[in-house]
Amino acid sequence: MARLSPASGGEEVGMRTVVRGWRWRRNTLRRRSDVVEAWTVLVVSVLLFVVAPLVGVAAGLHAHDRAQTAAVAERSERHHVRAEVITDPTRRLHAVQGGREHPYQAMVRWTEPGKGPRTTSARVPAGSRPGDEVTVWFDTRGRSVAPPPDDVAVWQHTVTVGVCAAGGAAAVVLLGSAVERRIALRHRMAEWERAWARTGPKWTQPRT
Repeated sequence: MARLSPASGGEEVGMRTVVRGWRWRRNTLRRRSDVVEAWTVLVVSVLLFVVAPLVGVAAGLHAHDRAQTAAVAERSERHHVRAEVITDPTRRLHAVQGGREHPYQAMVRWTEPGKGPRTTSARVPAGSRPGDEVTVWFDTRGRSVAPPPDDVAVWQHTVTVGVCAAGGAAAVVLLGSAVERRIALRHRMAEWERAWARTGPKWTQPRT
């Protein structure tokens, strides 16, 4: 079996480099559409691996600031008490605010300093039973509300928005790239047809 010498191996590597980068070098096979496609691949790579992540980070930071501001506002407008569940919880039909689900409601009782015992219907965590002591939240009007989002919920919202923004940006880039490739393919085929129209007769005419 014939073996390639080190020199021939270097030539093979060099040939691979030339073949892979043929769109960037002047040659008789390169067409204008090939140059456009080469630049498009470079631009798409930058958009996917640099711009899209930056869009996700920017969107996530913006969402974090807004969510953190909203959480601080809700914490200032709501207060909580420790209360005893006195009835079996009933399931609510919809999710509630604050980014968390509190689908259950039950009668609770607690003692308010200076006002004595109080009983009202309030949102309670899932799995609550009569006799359990739970934390319930109320707004400034005394209405039962969901607890304000904590830091974990804020960061979950941040990551979700960031990932969605980055994914959306990447999807737009890939869609644009697909459209460009179809257009480039049509131009390439047209260029090859024009080139063949010029050189084809030289190959097809019978020799005298």
